[in-house]
Amino acid sequence: MEVKLLSGALGAEISGIDLKDSSKENYEVINNLLLEHKVIFFRNQSISEEEHISLAQNWGPLETHAYVKGLDKYPKIVRIIKTKDEKNQWGENWHTDVSYNVKPTKAVILKSLKIPPVGGDTCFSNMELAWETLDEEIKKKIKDKKAIHSSLGAAFFIDNYKGMQGHEKRNYDEYSNEHPIVRTHPETGKKILYVNWTYTKQIIGLEKEESDEILKKIFEHQARLDLTCRFNWTENAVAMWDNRSVIHYALTDFYPGRGLGHERIMDRIAIEGDQPH
Repeated sequence: MEVKLLSGALGAEISGIDLKDSSKENYEVINNLLLEHKVIFFRNQSISEEEHISLAQNWGPLETHAYVKGLDKYPKIVRIIKTKDEKNQWGENWHTDVSYNVKPTKAVILKSLKIPPVGGDTCFSNMELAWETLDEEIKKKIKDKKAIHSSLGAAFFIDNYKGMQGHEKRNYDEYSNEHPIVRTHPETGKKILYVNWTYTKQIIGLEKEESDEILKKIFEHQARLDLTCRFNWTENAVAMWDNRSVIHYALTDFYPGRGLGHERIMDRIAIEGDQPH
């Protein structure tokens, strides 16, 4: 096994591991790498849908997305499609997956099926490091507070994307939940800055103006380049990230407005998480 670091902040590309091996021993090796590096990448992994599911189940029960329909045969797999003539794609802002749920996603395993010849990278930012390096005055104001995370409603996930479909019983309602701004990782005990630009709307206990001002500073801090890594996709690559510890951003730098009208197709499986504390 070889581990190649992607940056000094987080992320590693792993070679010498076969993701078709869903044994307990292989899971333990991968999980230790995941906890250490927070996001890990594997290339040339031609795993089937069944193997993708079998791999993910090592981490726990699989999640059903609140709004988006999975594949007919494999409903736990969400196929993320950006068509050639679309400017937008899923995940093109800094976010933590489904942080608006009572129990947000624990981890995500994302496999590339079709990628553009250039562009379409995914960026990740380390939220343990973001908390450690946050301004001390801001830390004092937020360390014991909670924030509201909003789901934004089904239209946000479906209507703006031609390739995405909602559940047959479509619930368009927006809903929200409250989470600690600083959560403790249940496995490592590390403190994590748990807000994100896309879904976090207000700090509870502060006037909206002050909340907006503090959140703006936090979001800018989270996006600092020295907290991030960036992965350049190839076909049959797999990314696994600890959704409790990172935020991520799918770049859309290959859309028709720049003369790069290409498809990007990914299969996503999410593992159910726990309630942040």
